Amino acid sequence: MPLPTVAIIGRPNVGKSTLFNRLVGKRLALVDDRPGVTRDRREGDATLIGLDFRIIDTAGFEDEDPQSLPGRMRVQTEAAVREADVALFVVDARAGITPLDEEIARWLRSADAPVVIAANKAEGRAGEAGAIEAMALGFGDPVLLSAEHGEGMGDLFEALLPWIDKAEDEPEEDPDAPDAPLKLAIVGRPNAGKSTLINKILGQDRLITGPEAGITRDSIAIDWEWTPPEGGDVRRVRLIDTAGMRKRARVQDKLEKLSVADALRAVDFAEVVVLLLDATKGLEVQDLKIADAVIQEGRALIVVMNKWDVAEDASKLFNGVKGALDEGLAQVRGVPLLTVSAITGKGVDTMIKVAFETRDAWSRRVSTGQLNRWFERAIETNPPPAPGGKRIKPRYVTQAKTRPPSFILFGTRVDLLPESYRRYLVNGIRKEFGFGAVPVRLTMRAPRNPFDRDKE
Repeated sequence: MPLPTVAIIGRPNVGKSTLFNRLVGKRLALVDDRPGVTRDRREGDATLIGLDFRIIDTAGFEDEDPQSLPGRMRVQTEAAVREADVALFVVDARAGITPLDEEIARWLRSADAPVVIAANKAEGRAGEAGAIEAMALGFGDPVLLSAEHGEGMGDLFEALLPWIDKAEDEPEEDPDAPDAPLKLAIVGRPNAGKSTLINKILGQDRLITGPEAGITRDSIAIDWEWTPPEGGDVRRVRLIDTAGMRKRARVQDKLEKLSVADALRAVDFAEVVVLLLDATKGLEVQDLKIADAVIQEGRALIVVMNKWDVAEDASKLFNGVKGALDEGLAQVRGVPLLTVSAITGKGVDTMIKVAFETRDAWSRRVSTGQLNRWFERAIETNPPPAPGGKRIKPRYVTQAKTRPPSFILFGTRVDLLPESYRRYLVNGIRKEFGFGAVPVRLTMRAPRNPFDRDKE
């Protein structure tokens, strides 16, 4: 069976041949500081941490007449991408994103091959600004690496692995597809009823339960199919039960520390996280800390009160918890608050339905056109302040990634915007585009001042 193929794409002199040599383990490609050294496609067998694939080094992509030498080189590059299982788009993190990089990005978006973006020459801190700019090209988080020094190869391995596995085996499931399994983690303090709830959902005693706190130690993942009560297609769910998370000061046992660490890793694996509360105990500070950790990880959060069938003064309890959540989680006001009974099963279907709806919001992508039409209205309604008399000029906003939704605001001195104005923009994005209470991230990107003589 032929090896999967990776084509290295990029403008001249971003380090494509250096990376090619690094991956094949030999100096097969000529390397020089001058742009345009590589002209023909060069192929070699590459190995990256045990991952074997065919690598193609291409000429620098230039916008030239097809009959000229640079134009014919571009034709070879286009052919390499058509043949490849994945395109590795390399940019120069130190130089930042150029108009030619943007032209290549537009072309790659129209090609059939999936794209992994890598920001080369990112050693130290000199490439941080260029790496942030690379996010705006629309291919997700760039892999930060230094082909010359061999840094970032582990991250490159993780980025290429899904596409190379997909080329070797049956196609993997698209996590963004509507019918992809929902990865749903259940977290909370010990004895909140997490395992009991999952057993009720499954209709079997799949997990050990009991009155003793801390029975669950490992994070357990179980595949399950949910049939909506109102009818419709069966939906797949991967349920993840986790160990109870106590206050750090009370966690002394080494095994419990490992269990809590495992639970946090489960949160990172999940798409939607259910924070399960014990309705007989209400909301405690530790619950808010767990919720904050989930949000910091960028996961969508739902808060569910269990044991609702035995709760006292239910209406007062519900309103009190809701108010405390809005106050304690000000960065994501309006987190869904639901009630269930793990004993009777009441409320479970609503919880699963809301989890799917929340994942949809967490995965939502907004076009740049829609974003900027809203953005123009937002800054017209509430112009940015001018701290110290210096005018701030926001230019445009773009969505860099989903899951969680992440946006970049470009403009002059936007890094000086106060936190209150950033919150105004984030809340506007939530309301306008239906993101609800999922984490929304907004990064400010101001161009470097050419008259600033400070060195890195």
